[in-house]
Amino acid sequence: MTNRKGSSLVRPAAPDLEILGDRVTLHPSGYIEPPEKPQDGDRERTLMGSMARFRSSPLEFLREVSLHVSGTGWRAYDDFIGQPIFYPGFSEQMIAAVLSAPILQKRITELATKRIAVEQKEGLLDINDPLFDAKRTQRKAALEYSLHELCERMTGDMICKMESKPFIRGAYYFITQLLTRAYHQGIHVSSEEVLRLRAVAKKAAEKKQSIIFLPCHRSHVDYVSMQLICYRLGLALPTVVAGDNLNFPVVGSFLQHAGAMWIRRSFGGDMLYTTLVQSYIDTLLQGGYNFECFIEGGRSRTGKLLSPKFGILSFVLDSILSGRVDDAIICPVSTQYDKVIETEGYVTELLGTPKRKENLADFLSASSVLSLKLGRIDVRFHEPWSLKQFVQEQQLRATGVPANIDTKEVDDRTMRHKLLRTLGYKVLSDINAVSVVMPTALIGTVLLTLRGRGVGMAELIRRVEWLSERVRAKGGRVAHFGNSPTSVVIERGLEVLGKDLVGTVEGLPEPCYYAVDRFQLSFYRNMTIHLFISEALVCASIYTRVKRGGGRDNQRISYEELRHQVQFLSQLFRGEFIYPTEGLEVNLDNTLRRFEADRILDLVRDSEGNITAVDLSDAERAAGRENFDFYCFLIWPFVEAFWLGAVALIGFTPPTGYQGDTWLDVKKCQDSAQLLGKTLYHQGDLSYFEAVNKETLKNSWSRFEAEGMIVISKSQNGKIPPKMKLSEDWAPRRDNATSHIVPKGRLWDFTEKIAQSRIEGKNRRDGATVSTRVLRLTDTIGETLYLEAMDDANMDEDDKAPLKRKQKSGSKMQARAQL
Repeated sequence: MTNRKGSSLVRPAAPDLEILGDRVTLHPSGYIEPPEKPQDGDRERTLMGSMARFRSSPLEFLREVSLHVSGTGWRAYDDFIGQPIFYPGFSEQMIAAVLSAPILQKRITELATKRIAVEQKEGLLDINDPLFDAKRTQRKAALEYSLHELCERMTGDMICKMESKPFIRGAYYFITQLLTRAYHQGIHVSSEEVLRLRAVAKKAAEKKQSIIFLPCHRSHVDYVSMQLICYRLGLALPTVVAGDNLNFPVVGSFLQHAGAMWIRRSFGGDMLYTTLVQSYIDTLLQGGYNFECFIEGGRSRTGKLLSPKFGILSFVLDSILSGRVDDAIICPVSTQYDKVIETEGYVTELLGTPKRKENLADFLSASSVLSLKLGRIDVRFHEPWSLKQFVQEQQLRATGVPANIDTKEVDDRTMRHKLLRTLGYKVLSDINAVSVVMPTALIGTVLLTLRGRGVGMAELIRRVEWLSERVRAKGGRVAHFGNSPTSVVIERGLEVLGKDLVGTVEGLPEPCYYAVDRFQLSFYRNMTIHLFISEALVCASIYTRVKRGGGRDNQRISYEELRHQVQFLSQLFRGEFIYPTEGLEVNLDNTLRRFEADRILDLVRDSEGNITAVDLSDAERAAGRENFDFYCFLIWPFVEAFWLGAVALIGFTPPTGYQGDTWLDVKKCQDSAQLLGKTLYHQGDLSYFEAVNKETLKNSWSRFEAEGMIVISKSQNGKIPPKMKLSEDWAPRRDNATSHIVPKGRLWDFTEKIAQSRIEGKNRRDGATVSTRVLRLTDTIGETLYLEAMDDANMDEDDKAPLKRKQKSGSKMQARAQL
């Protein structure tokens, strides 16, 4: 995207490779780096001809199909970098290697021994029998054989079976035909990053080390695009960790032979299965086979990075820490889309509709989506790094003594957990560092951070260019399209988003654009929020004074008051966002100084140069607070969601005289919170409908649980749903005369603390509105939950036991509340 007159020039970065079917095209860089010198105007260069379509050119289409079937040229996939996979018997050899793993054999023996002890205790084996030793040995051998057969069957169901090169060639052609119909501008990668990755892959192959690709996860297209890139650019295809929910007829077998390994969504404490998965991962890493899993676990339904999931990552780390695997190479990967196919379905799920189980009918019906023009996919690879070296650096930081991996030290559970968390958040940080902000994300962000119903094209161009500059100033990357002017790029982005997301009012002096589906459009806005989270927290904290109105002195906030509110919000959203690593004080001061340089804030200093107070600058006031409001608009939906989560907790206060169990069904509580949010939104007491999305509400309650505000218990019986209750120290009291909840106390003050940073709206300044209508509404919903809980009170004492234990342990956690 070109810069307007007078703006900074840009430095050329490495050119992009566009992969579109059989065509690979060299482009100018797909992102703009911080300014230094003018672009040199790299020209596009087509390396291979485009893929033919049957309807337009049937003979050429048939010729290309024959080239893929016969494996001509690069299509043969004979000269890839990595360990050999495609040969008959590969699956059988992999199964044999997994089953012979010492840790699995040890687990089988351990489980058989435990079962023998149970049978002996139950009298099935008589210790007084003269043949006891022989029978015991025979029974143990039978148990071990049975467990071995079970492991063999589970391994065959789990492992990927990439053993047919003709199948892979055909799969590549078939998937490329489908994907390039939807993403008609292909897959873009950085040539520099690809060359670097190939160099690392060559060294890894020589050392028989695996490359572990850790991508973000926004779409099912993520792993498809990754496989296509590796195939087209000559890298060994990775084995991809996939949930067995995708293992349905026809599609499941296809994916397994194309690289998927199936694992259960939950292991449920199954020690044998856990060890089996560890054995398979050990076998892959010991053999130097490339590996891929999603650092976030499931797909992000909100557009922003989710907190890391440590399941598969813990297996990988254990392989290194135990010494069973010498080293592996970590490669964080960012995948960005002009438009994500599944966003409409995500909105439905976030609003409370249960996720449908994957099936073949839905998969086939997706063909209609493939006819859409969804733009392009941008995939970026962070510089790969050694996992073993990472562990050693963390040990050096902890002990101050350089050494090889100390297996005794890392056996400590606390140390392992800390190491795992550091690893997970480092990968997320690396993904953010290489992510490219797409035009659709810029447009979505601008449309959702402007006051008013819509925006004209001239203003939209101005704000998109301003946002692009802000992204680059924060070290981010902005996608662009050669030397196309901003207006052309915006028009293209609007076309990709479509009329269902962005509407147009014609017949005016200039077209006016407005958000049609703000909920779905927020998915694209959330792709930029990680860059500005520090600025958003600071502005939302300053807003506690700005919203008071009046003169400048009335809106000025002291540094201490600002720091306190920023700290509160930072703690509140600790599980929601990834913060810079410098710490609160440094981040706050750096952010304030950037705002001062951008003429958004004025900083009042004492004689020693220390910041004592902050207020809006004259320039920002003259501009109608447009930049300050932008940062507030970014985080206000999340402030609203956490405020809603806290208000919903107030409604879980037991009714006066209630004699039943005060544990409530977690899912019913979450559903009631969504119902409360929808009601408050339509009544005007909630400004953002996206605040009712269940993922953010779940995150808020996870935060509240960590601080001891609520206690959640999961029963040993899987058929009994999780239960929750308010901690006694946080539960509000009721008025003895009216039985209404009294708007006072710890939870009320906490909720009001969040409310200070909320956007003004209907009756927002009138605290009585919340203490009367909102409280009575949430109380009514809470009463319904307690009535339902009384109907469930017939559970037996064994089922109630875990809840009672959790209640006792919960009282110990209450002192931990920091918010």
